[in-house]
Parts: sequence; structure tokens; C-alpha cells
Amino acid sequence: MSNITLSDLTYISREDLASQFKNSPSAPQLPDKIAIIDVRDSDHIGGHIRGSTWVPSNELDYKTPELVRNLKDKEVVVFHCALSQQRGPSAALRYLREKKRLDPEGKTVTKEEEEVEEGEEGVKEEGKEQKVLVLKGGFTEWQEKYGADKDLTEGWQKDIWEFGY
Repeated sequence: MSNITLSDLTYISREDLASQFKNSPSAPQLPDKIAIIDVRDSDHIGGHIRGSTWVPSNELDYKTPELVRNLKDKEVVVFHCALSQQRGPSAALRYLREKKRLDPEGKTVTKEEEEVEEGEEGVKEEGKEQKVLVLKGGFTEWQEKYGADKDLTEGWQKDIWEFGY
């Protein structure tokens, strides 16, 4: 059994995630070092964060090992669902546990390790570390601020979201 728990998860605000998008000649895009995994199911309809990958939560059982392999070079992996209260955090936890199972010596920063690093200046282990985050408030909060922003959100339909989730 893994010792990684929900309390080890770190959250990122919509503003901090939006600030990660870099400007390109055509439209802002995610840097290559970041992946956003959207684990909503049928509620995926009505828009998504530009550049995100849709992996419905009911497919996570068999897709998580593939995600771990495909995202191994990413520095940051952000999970979210509609509210990031259950499916998003559960997916992040599943990803972290599978990553640890497949690569026990791999570098993944958990909340506890992040706090230790901040307190010990100059002490950082060599090697690439991957941060696994959860989008605070999920797509519901994201679309409240960035839904109409075509540079940050694709396929957003106001009529689906105007009365909330």
C-alpha cells in the first residue's frame, strides 16, 4: 500500500495556472513542460482548458500507467475535474501512486517534500522532479474567470455554464 495520501496533494489557483500560458504568434499555449489532465466525464461538454488532455475518470484504471509513461518528461502535471473535489484529486493521487509503483526511485515532489525544500535553502537533490498539482475549484472556477477568453479556454459554451455547475 502506498503512503501517499490526499493530504500530500498540492493545489494551484486558476490565476497561477493561467499565468503559465506563454504567448505565441497564433495564441497563448502551455509550455512543453506542463500537462493538464481533465478527468471530467460527460460534464466535459461545454469547454476545456486550452491544451488540456481529456481522460474521463472511468478510463483512469487502465490509462494511468500510460499517462505516467507519456508524462515522464513533464515538470508539472495538473489534474482537474468540474470542482476538483473528488475526481481530480483522486486522479492525481492515483497518478502519484502509479508513478511511485513504476519508478520507486523517481522524483516526484509531494506537499510535504515541497515544504521541506522551501525551508532548506541550497539543499536540493540532483535530478528532474515532477510536481503533481490539482486545479483549485476545477473547471467550474476556471470558466467563471476565463471561460470567455478564447486564448485560455477552447469550446466554451456560455449557455451551459451561465447558471453554474
